[in-house]
Amino acid sequence: MSTRVVDGRARVVREIRAAAPLMADLAAPVPASGPWLTAVLNVQPARPLSPVFTRAVVVEGAGPRVDGLALLSYRRRGPATAVTLLGADPGPLPGGRPTGRLYARDDDVAGRLADGVADLLDGLRGPWTLQLAGLPLGDPTLRRLAAALPDSSLATSRSRRLVDELDTVAEVHRTRDPAEVERRLPAVLARVPDRRRTFVRAAARLHAAIGQLEVAWVAGPHGPAAVLLTLLDRRPTGEDRWPWWGSSDVGGLRRELGSPTVALTAAAGLRRLGRRGAARQLSG
Repeated sequence: MSTRVVDGRARVVREIRAAAPLMADLAAPVPASGPWLTAVLNVQPARPLSPVFTRAVVVEGAGPRVDGLALLSYRRRGPATAVTLLGADPGPLPGGRPTGRLYARDDDVAGRLADGVADLLDGLRGPWTLQLAGLPLGDPTLRRLAAALPDSSLATSRSRRLVDELDTVAEVHRTRDPAEVERRLPAVLARVPDRRRTFVRAAARLHAAIGQLEVAWVAGPHGPAAVLLTLLDRRPTGEDRWPWWGSSDVGGLRRELGSPTVALTAAAGLRRLGRRGAARQLSG
C-alpha cells in the first residue's frame, strides 16, 4: 500500500474516475460522486479573480486499486492558504445530510490517508487554514487527522434539509428528460444568486444527462411560481430523492432539521503544526 499526492485539474479528474468503484462501494452521495466533483472542477477556471487549485491524496492498494482518496481545494486568502474539501464551493449544496467524504476502504486506509493529508499540510509554505466540513459522524479519517493536528477542533452541527411539498399547494409539473430540463433551466437560473449560477447550470446539465436530476415547476401567470431541482440516486433499497435547490412564491417548500454533520478546523500561522503535532517556530 502506498500514498501519493496528485496536483492539477486534469490529473485530479483522472483520480476521481479511477476512484469510481471506491465511491460506489462506500455509497458516496451525489455531491461526493464523480459527476458532481467534475462539475466543480469544470467551473473553477471561470473564476480568474479567485483561482482555486486542487490536490488529491491517494492511497493505492494492490492492482493498483484506489483504496483511499482525499480531494482538497486550495485558495489564497490574503497571506494564508485556505484548504477545504473539493465541492464545498462554488455552488449550493443540498442540505439535510452529510455531503462531503474522505474516502477510505477500511480503518488501515483511513490512517494512511490522514497521514498523507497531515504531511501535505506540513509541507505548505506560509500560514494556512483548514476546514473540512459536511462530513458524517464517526468518519475514521477525520478522527485520525484530528489526532495528528492536536490544535485542531471538531464540531458537530445539524444541517437543514429542503422538503418538497409542492404537490400540496398546486399542480406540479416534473420532468427528468434532459431536453425538457434544458428548456426549463433558464427559469430556474433566474432565481439562483449570480455567483452560484454558473455551477448550478453546469451541475444540472450534467446530472440531467445521466438521469440524476429532476426539475419541478408550478405554472404562474408570468412564468413559474415555483421551481425545484431534485437530485436522484439509485440505491439497492430504491430511488433516493434529495431536494437540492428551490424557490417558491406559493409555498410548498420548507426547511427542517436534518442529520448531524461534523467539521474539522485547524490553522497554522506564526507557528506551524509539526507532523505529529509538535509545534515549531517558522524560520524568518
